[in-house]
Amino acid sequence: MKNRVKRKNGVFEALRMAAAAHRLLTAGTILCVAASVLASLVPPLLLAGIIDRLTAGIPLTFLAALLYFGSLALEGALSSAQESLLVLFGQKMTHALRSEMSQKLTLLPASTLVDQNPGEVAARFSGDVDTVEALFTSGIISMAADACRIVSILVVIAVKNTGLALILLLVLPLFAVFTRVVQKRMLAAQLDNRRAVAAVSGQVPETLHNIRTIRALGLESYMERRYDHCIGDSYAAMERTNFYDAIYSPVVLVLNAAVVGIMMLLSASGNATVLTFFGMSVGTSVAVINYISRIFAPIESLGMEIQTIQSAMAGVKRIDAFLSQPERAIPPERKDAARGDVELCHVTFGYGEKHVLNDFSMTVKQGEQVTLVGRTGAGKSTVFKLLLGLYRPEAGRVTIGGVDVANITDRERRTCIGCVEQHFSRVPGTVLEQITLNDPAITREMAREAAKLAGIDAAIQTLPEGYDTVCTDGMFSQGEWQLLSIARAAAADPAVLLLDEITANLDAETEARVLEALRRASAGRTVLSVSHRIYENLGGRTVEIKTQVQ
Repeated sequence: MKNRVKRKNGVFEALRMAAAAHRLLTAGTILCVAASVLASLVPPLLLAGIIDRLTAGIPLTFLAALLYFGSLALEGALSSAQESLLVLFGQKMTHALRSEMSQKLTLLPASTLVDQNPGEVAARFSGDVDTVEALFTSGIISMAADACRIVSILVVIAVKNTGLALILLLVLPLFAVFTRVVQKRMLAAQLDNRRAVAAVSGQVPETLHNIRTIRALGLESYMERRYDHCIGDSYAAMERTNFYDAIYSPVVLVLNAAVVGIMMLLSASGNATVLTFFGMSVGTSVAVINYISRIFAPIESLGMEIQTIQSAMAGVKRIDAFLSQPERAIPPERKDAARGDVELCHVTFGYGEKHVLNDFSMTVKQGEQVTLVGRTGAGKSTVFKLLLGLYRPEAGRVTIGGVDVANITDRERRTCIGCVEQHFSRVPGTVLEQITLNDPAITREMAREAAKLAGIDAAIQTLPEGYDTVCTDGMFSQGEWQLLSIARAAAADPAVLLLDEITANLDAETEARVLEALRRASAGRTVLSVSHRIYENLGGRTVEIKTQVQ
C-alpha cells in the first residue's frame, strides 16, 4: 500500500507558506512598520529646528509649519496603516493555519480522533489559533517595531545629548523590570478573576439543577455563602488589577518628569564639563523632552508583547503537537471494485492493552445475511468499525471481495459499504442533503429512489418544500429518522450493508415498519446486523461473538 506524500507539518512551516503566498502583503507590512518607525523620529527634529530658528530671530515660514504638521499627519497615517496591515496579515496567517489544521483533521485516523477530547481539539482551532494571530498583530512584528523605535530614539538622543543617553541607559532597564513585574501580577490577578467568574457562573446552574434538594435540606444559607465567597474572590482579584493599573501610570509620569528635570538642571548648571555632556539648544531640549515621552510607551508595549509571545508559543506547541500526529495512509485508486465475500481472517484487535477480538475469523458470502450476537463488550460493534476501515487490526486481515478494507479509497467506500446506525446523525442542510451528504455522485433521482426504498418518500413529500426542506430536530419521528438513515445508506447502492442495533429504541409498530424497509434495502446485498436479539424476520444465519477472557 502506498502512503500519501508526506507533508511538512508545523505551525511555522504553514505560516511560511502563507507569507510566501501573500508576498505583497508581507512586504508591505514590513515596509510600513519600518516607515512608521522612521516617521516617528521626524516631528521632534523639525520642531527643534523651528524653535531654534525662532530663538535666533528668524521668523516662522509657512513651509516650515507645513512640513511639521505634515510630518505629524504622515506619522499618524503610517501608524494607522501599520495597525491595519498587521491585523490583515494576522488574519491571513490564521486563515492559512486553520486551513492546514482542517486538512490535517481529515487525514487523521479514526482511532486517533476517538482517543482525543473533542473540547481540546476544538480549542486548538479557536483559542490556540487566536494566540498565534496575536503573535503577529501584537507580538513579534510589533515587538520588533517597538525595539527599533527605542533604539532609534536612543541613537538620536545620543547624537543630540550624550549625557542624557547615558542616564536613559541606566533608567530604562530598571523601568523595564518594573513594567514586567507589574504586568505579571496584573496577569495573575486577571486569571484569578476569570477562575472566580467561572466558579460563579457554574454555581448558578448547579443551584437551579439541585434546587429541590437544597430546599428540602435547608441549604439555602450554605449555597449563599458559597456564592458570596466566589464573588468575593472575583472582587479581590479585580481590586489587585485596579491597584497595579492605578500605580503604573503615575510611576511613568513621575519617572518621565524626573528624567526631564535632571536633564534640564544639568544642562543649565553652567559647569563647562557638565555642559560637554548635557549642553544643548532650546530647540534640541524641546525635541529631547518629546523623545523622552515617546520612549516609555514602547517599553510598556514591549512587556505586553513579550507576554503575548509567551502565551502564543504555548499555543504554537499545542498546534504543532496536533499537526505532527501521524496521518492515515491514502490508498491508490484501483480498477477492480471491492465487491464480494466479507472476510475477517484471524483478526486480533483491542483498545489499549485489552483485546476485544482474539484470532477471530468469520466469512460472509456475497448476498448472505448474517446477524452478530453476543454480550455487551464482546466485539460486535468492533467488527463493524474494522469493516468500515476506522481501525486497523493488530493482526490478521479484513477484506471485502478480496480487497483489504484499508485499500478502499474514500471515493469508493460509500458504494462498497453502507452503515445504518442506532441513532441518526443529522448534518446541517436540507432533507436531500441528509441523504446525499453532498456527494456529487448521488443524484436527486438516486436519493429519491433510496427514500422510496426506505419508505420515507411519502413523509418527505408532505414537507413544505419536499426534499429541499431544511431539516430541524422535530421534523420526523424517531422511526422516520431511522428510515432516513436507511435511505442514506442505500443511496449509493453499496454491496455490503451494516445494521447496528437500529431497532433497539423503537416500539413494536415502528420496529415492524423499519424491518420492512430493511428487507427491501437488503435485497441482493450482503448484510451484517448487530443485535442483542435475533431479527428472525430478516432471515439469514447467526454468528455469536464470545467475550474474550484475558
